[in-house]
Amino acid sequence: MLVPSWIDKPDEIADPLGKGELAVNWLRKLKHPKNRAVGHPFELDPFQENIIRRIYGPRQEDGTRIVRRVVLLLPRGNRKTSLAAAITLLHLIGPESIAGGLIVSAASAHEQAMELFNEADLMIQFDGRLRKKLEVREYVSRIANNALKSRYIAVASDGKVQHGKTPNVVIADELHAWEGRAGLRQWEALDSALVKVPGTLMIIASTSGRGQENLAWQNVEYAIKVQKGEIDDPATLPVIFMAEPEDDWQDEALWRAVNPGLKHGYPDLAAFRDKARKAQHSPLDRDSFLQFNLNRWLDQTTSPFVELHVYDEGAHEVDLEEQEAEQAPCYLGVDLSKNEDLTVVVACWPNGEDGYQVVPFFFCPEDNLRARGEKHGVDYVSWAEDGFIIPTPGNTVDLRAVEAQIRELCARFNVREIAFDPTYGRSMMADLVEDGLPAVEFRQGWVTMAPAVKELERAILGRRFNHAGHPVLRWNFGNIQLRVDPAGNRSFHKGKSGDKIDGAVATAMAVARCAADEDHFTSAAAWFTEDLWTA
Repeated sequence: MLVPSWIDKPDEIADPLGKGELAVNWLRKLKHPKNRAVGHPFELDPFQENIIRRIYGPRQEDGTRIVRRVVLLLPRGNRKTSLAAAITLLHLIGPESIAGGLIVSAASAHEQAMELFNEADLMIQFDGRLRKKLEVREYVSRIANNALKSRYIAVASDGKVQHGKTPNVVIADELHAWEGRAGLRQWEALDSALVKVPGTLMIIASTSGRGQENLAWQNVEYAIKVQKGEIDDPATLPVIFMAEPEDDWQDEALWRAVNPGLKHGYPDLAAFRDKARKAQHSPLDRDSFLQFNLNRWLDQTTSPFVELHVYDEGAHEVDLEEQEAEQAPCYLGVDLSKNEDLTVVVACWPNGEDGYQVVPFFFCPEDNLRARGEKHGVDYVSWAEDGFIIPTPGNTVDLRAVEAQIRELCARFNVREIAFDPTYGRSMMADLVEDGLPAVEFRQGWVTMAPAVKELERAILGRRFNHAGHPVLRWNFGNIQLRVDPAGNRSFHKGKSGDKIDGAVATAMAVARCAADEDHFTSAAAWFTEDLWTA
């Protein structure tokens, strides 16, 4: 599990100028109607207090704040929104306020954006001191401190992108829900604006999300490395409470560790236990419990083909020069799909007695490459720059480039079969066969895909599948949803999201043909062939 090492050690938090103490004392003077204590003081529990001290206490010699980015990852029910609202007021009218300052909170949708705004408004309306000094304009989601000419606005990524603004503080709420092109553009606009003035602060306040090829995970992954000490970055403050895959999710000690509010009475422990009991019998409830209550970052799909942390154990280098020198048997799986987006060729070699190693080659139209990636919430441009995607000129995949890649692989390696789904590949197959290359049909129906899926799963779970950590292929595997027929046979399905699984499909095809070759996989071939005819 991940928990900040300093969260229970206030004495270890530097505060040379007393700015952390000042912020804490000011917040304690606020009021909150939901606190039933006498005077309804704003409740700042020790873990929250230490978060405030850790943000505002450490300073440079010239007095400027060291922390410029905060990644606050808390499970639901730990009063993250209330803390973010208090921080908003701290900068709008408290000791961190400045003349002409702008605080922006942003969320994926208007309704979500209004949660933080409404929490701040609630605290203002309940406190006569704040009501006198702050002007709330709910219809435009704006709160103004007219004396300082500073303001706070709440925006959503499904609305107008906030280009041109110069915020001093940005609070990115539930970043895991910022999807597609709109979410990415809103992030770029706000994040890039923080370089305009000194002393800015970005706070990502979120629960965990799903998948690793998205905006939120890119920021969270970096913060995790800082929290673990793998990266030295004093300007980034990770405040991450997260269960990890190897943790026992039914252990109440884990619940308390990653839910720092539990010791103070929130979330409700009885409800927590009830939800955990339901999770024992329902994969859907278990995924929800893991993600939202234990803050574990999950794979993309609700019912994944395999857990991606298991898949990741196969991220070992594939030595292509060794395969070329040894002329080991090679099998290609080709998924041409439709030609306006990803097409893939996967090369597969046997690895040991019953394992596989694969190398994929992805192709995508060069025109509007960024937009194509943003449609799925990933970065095709960076992948292309790093050589993980091969862009082809125009707005459709140039199948001549795909065929040239196949011919190059055949010339270099001992390619025994090139498996195509004939739906889109019949013409290319004919050209290859005419030149004596071993193109074969591999229809993507139940009879052929069910045993292919079974063999691929066996290899991954047995830690006998080597994929070299190719990021596009990993994304494809993370997008898989399983479709099961009445006989229990399973096949890959992309689900309602439409995210790409082409690389996983081509991999299953290549692995299947490799497994069926009796020359090097006798045992696998025997049961594979049996499954093929009984599926």
